[in-house]
Amino acid sequence: MSEHSRALLAEAAGTFWFFFIGAGAIIADANGGGGGLVAIALAHGVTLAVAVSAFGPISGGHFNPAVTFALAIAGRHPWSRVPTYWIAQLVGGLAAGFALRGVFDFALAAIDKTHLGTPALANGVSVSIGIGVEALLTIFLVWAVYGTAVSPLAPRIAGFGIGLTVATDILMGGPLTGAAMNPARHVATAIPAAFFDNWYVYWVGPLLGAAVGGLSIRLLFAQLRELATPAKT
Repeated sequence: MSEHSRALLAEAAGTFWFFFIGAGAIIADANGGGGGLVAIALAHGVTLAVAVSAFGPISGGHFNPAVTFALAIAGRHPWSRVPTYWIAQLVGGLAAGFALRGVFDFALAAIDKTHLGTPALANGVSVSIGIGVEALLTIFLVWAVYGTAVSPLAPRIAGFGIGLTVATDILMGGPLTGAAMNPARHVATAIPAAFFDNWYVYWVGPLLGAAVGGLSIRLLFAQLRELATPAKT
C-alpha cells in the first residue's frame, strides 16, 4: 500500500472515530445522559486529541476539510492531495453518521431532537453571525494545529493542544452554532438525518476561517520558519 493510500485510510478512520464519539455524545445527552455541554465538549476534545496522536504520524491527523485547506494555503500540505483528503474525510464522516443512526435506532426522540447531533444555529442567531462565529472558531483551531503540530518549532503537544482548542471552542460556540469548525462534521450527520437547515453556514464559515488562518500563518509564523531553517554556509 502506498504512503498516500495509508494517509487516506488514516484520515477516514480518524474522522469516523472523532465524529462517532462527538456526535454520539450529543445524542446520548439528549437521551438522558445528563452530561450537558461540558461532557459534549470533552467527548469531542479528548477523542480528537487521541486520534491526532494516533494517526498524525500517518496522515497529519487533519480529520477536517477546513484544516486541510488551511495547511495547503499555508504551504504545509500539497494542493494535489486536498481533494483526496476531503473525500476520505467525508467518507469517514458519513460512515460515522450512518453508524450512529443504526446504534441509536432505539432513541428516535433523541435523534429527532438533535438531528443526529447535527450542528445548527440557535434561536436568534442569524446566518451572518453563525458564519462569523464558525470562521473565528476555525481560525483558532488552525492556529492550534499549526502552532502545536505543524510548525518546525512546535512543542510537540499536538493532540493535546488541538483537542483542548476544540473543547474550549465548543464551550463558547456550541450554544450558538454547534461549533462545527468542520464542513465534514455537518455533512456526516445532516445527510443521515435529512436535516439541511442553513447547511451553507458550515461550509462558508469554516472555509473562510481556514483561508484567513492559513494566510495569517504565513505572517505570524514566518520568523519561526526562518529560525528552523539551517543557515546556508
